[in-house]
Amino acid sequence: MAEFHSHKIRPSRIAYRVGIDIAFIEELIAGEIEPERFPQLVKYYRTGRYRQRLRESSRSKGVARYELQQQIEREFVQETDI
Repeated sequence: MAEFHSHKIRPSRIAYRVGIDIAFIEELIAGEIEPERFPQLVKYYRTGRYRQRLRESSRSKGVARYELQQQIEREFVQETDI
């Protein structure tokens, strides 16, 4: 679930995909259940997603690549500051 959350998938969609009660997912996200472990897992998956997106940006060339990498970095910093 942390992986889905790190990819910005809505809790209702996560519940549908995984087959778990939506209330449980919302409690995890709110930090009511497993307050230490879940944020660590989300951070781990966000970092992995960040690295994956940077690797994929290497397909672009020149200014487009630079702008895409800057956008990826801004989004990552914004997500981790929350």
